[in-house]
Amino acid sequence: SQQGCDPFAQTQRSKLQHRRARINQQINKEMRMRAGAENLFRATSNHKVKETVALELSYVNSNLQLLKEELEELNSSVDVYQNDSESISVPMIPLGLKETKELDLMVPLKDLISEHYGEEGILFEKEIKEFMELRQAMRTPSRNEAGLELLMEYYNQLYFLDSRFFPPTKSLGVFFHWYDSLTGVPSHQRALAFEKGSVLFNIGALHTQIGARQDRASLPGLNQAIDAFQKAAGAFNYLKENFSNAPSLDMSAASLNMLVRLMVAQVQECVFEKMTLLRTQHDFLSRLQLAQEAARVEDVYSLVHQTMTQAHVKDYVPFSWTTMVHVKSEHFKALSHYFAAIALCDCPAASDAELPEQEKAFIQFHVTMPEGPSLRVLLQDPEERRKLGKAHLKKAIMKHEEAMRIHGLCKILRKMDILQEVLSFAHKRSLNKYSEIDHEEDFFETGDAPDIHPKTHQKPEIKSPNFSQVKVTDLFHRLGPLSVFSAKNKWYPARRVHLMRGENGFGFTLRGDSPVLIAGVIPGGCAAEAGLKEGDYIISVNGKDCKWSKHAEVVQLLKSTGEEGVEIGVITLQGSEGPKAADKKAAAMSSGSGLQKSNKENSRKSLMNSKSASTLLVWSKKSKRSKKSTYGVPFTAVGDNEAMY
Repeated sequence: SQQGCDPFAQTQRSKLQHRRARINQQINKEMRMRAGAENLFRATSNHKVKETVALELSYVNSNLQLLKEELEELNSSVDVYQNDSESISVPMIPLGLKETKELDLMVPLKDLISEHYGEEGILFEKEIKEFMELRQAMRTPSRNEAGLELLMEYYNQLYFLDSRFFPPTKSLGVFFHWYDSLTGVPSHQRALAFEKGSVLFNIGALHTQIGARQDRASLPGLNQAIDAFQKAAGAFNYLKENFSNAPSLDMSAASLNMLVRLMVAQVQECVFEKMTLLRTQHDFLSRLQLAQEAARVEDVYSLVHQTMTQAHVKDYVPFSWTTMVHVKSEHFKALSHYFAAIALCDCPAASDAELPEQEKAFIQFHVTMPEGPSLRVLLQDPEERRKLGKAHLKKAIMKHEEAMRIHGLCKILRKMDILQEVLSFAHKRSLNKYSEIDHEEDFFETGDAPDIHPKTHQKPEIKSPNFSQVKVTDLFHRLGPLSVFSAKNKWYPARRVHLMRGENGFGFTLRGDSPVLIAGVIPGGCAAEAGLKEGDYIISVNGKDCKWSKHAEVVQLLKSTGEEGVEIGVITLQGSEGPKAADKKAAAMSSGSGLQKSNKENSRKSLMNSKSASTLLVWSKKSKRSKKSTYGVPFTAVGDNEAMY
């Protein structure tokens, strides 16, 4: 079986998927009933009917509520993906993979190979089967590097499938079916872009699962989690920039934007955890730094929470996610005030030598300056420090309580004891500190501490997918070089031409490799007599396939012919006959270059190491032609890389 494929993962996930789909059908049914009841309620003036309908409406609404909660619970089965370590790490949010239906490409591809390429479809059954096996395997990737490589390999293979079998004008007639990762709602499209987009979504989702599984109590685990969430953000961002009009909600711009922000926030949280793990000194400055890191985490989670509560996203995102994000923003705000208090109360007052450095750090620490004495006095007077520290603790305790209150509103999160433990531990720690620094004789009113200015020492990166790290060879390589033998090119049926060599040779000029091009035909020469035309490609010599042959190989085959002459197989691309057409083409291409530049894909080409060194163009059909191109070159003069034979 395929490396990186884990069929057992399928059973667990497809159970979830089927339950999701079932609940969604029920939800849709209830929604229809509700719409009908509401219309009747508005239309009728009969008091008795109105009462009956109102009763039915309340019943339907409570049904809907229960169904949504059930769906909710499925979507937050976060524990399936968490790690088994003993240590307490706050749970992260992973995404489920999109599921897809099986796809049988055997008949449509065989038909296209015989219609478009004029080859025997049956001779390519092995390649088609290999492609279908790869697709089957990538439905259940294992949750590790090998699973990611499997998805990448399939994604890269789709580039070749697109170039070979998806003509711009005609559909292959197959539908790609994928389920929404959050609602389980099925969508289908004929466009291969939907398949590509869904695979890319799964690359992102798999990264989130790998990130959520790491043991973040250790430095290597933390670094791996950071890397995984950054790559997840990169995949969702790449999808958002290069793919539009997705038929499913999880791939809409609003959802992807939310997912990118969520991943960035999870990275920022890991950065904070990394800092607490690495922190060896407990001096004033490093505690201020921790407080600012925590404020930064609060900042990014608030942004995610705003994004999740927007109109297009709100009804779609699981309530438990929105709640967890909200809880985290309050929790980290509390932590920022707690560390500020610790810096002020547990560190000795600044000496004259330390003062300049501490003052400099403290000037940029608060969002607004704390009321009271000057910074200098504040930093050197233990009593003033205690006062401000107490104000910070008061705010921390308020925020801890708010986090616990919000956490309690969500039935699903209430079952997550880990989160509960973390919140109540932090709350108790702040309470204990407060009672420790609180003096009975304090008669002053504890002031309102200003918020802490967010600042991080490690900004999250959005790491775009690196498609070239997984090298693939075109499965349908035998059809010939893509520069000519692609879905977008059309050519006349192959011709077999018998050619004798005259005293001046064959009477044509050849140019380029794979396939070799007849760049010019000398009037009255042997080639012209035999019916060869400029713009013809040589695909065989004496029955030997030459589609992939280099210039020198073809010349060698031609030169080794004796008296009996040589049989050459050639094809002519439609629309490339003679110099006039080539000139038109050159003009068309130069005027079209503006279009190409604006195409996002071309600015971000990832070169794949394939036989034809084709460029990986992701959603667009546009690809710059390789230098072997027949286009844009009037065939009148013999160029410097051409030779007469």
